[in-house]
Amino acid sequence: MGITKTNQFTETQNRKAELYKSLGHPARIAIVEFLINKQSCVCGDIVENLPLSQSTISQHLKELKNVGIIKGEIEGAKTCYCIDESTWLELEKINIKLTESYSNKNGCC
Repeated sequence: MGITKTNQFTETQNRKAELYKSLGHPARIAIVEFLINKQSCVCGDIVENLPLSQSTISQHLKELKNVGIIKGEIEGAKTCYCIDESTWLELEKINIKLTESYSNKNGCC
């Protein structure tokens, strides 16, 4: 396997890539959309509402939690998940800055 070259990029560029990568799977997008639509912590409902197995959903939840997009609290035998507001605001600022920085003033393509 090749050596990663992430050390050749800024900390900010690496963070952006980490956030976008965590959202780079349709199952993770579906999980995030589900949590956003619930607007509360969700305990166990995710498996009942997505066409994926418990183990697959758990893997995707782990990835989203590792990057900070979601947070989870253990309540008895269950873990309840919700959107992490601080990371969500970070992602929002990144998206706004990225999309607003582009202007096709030179008429390219």
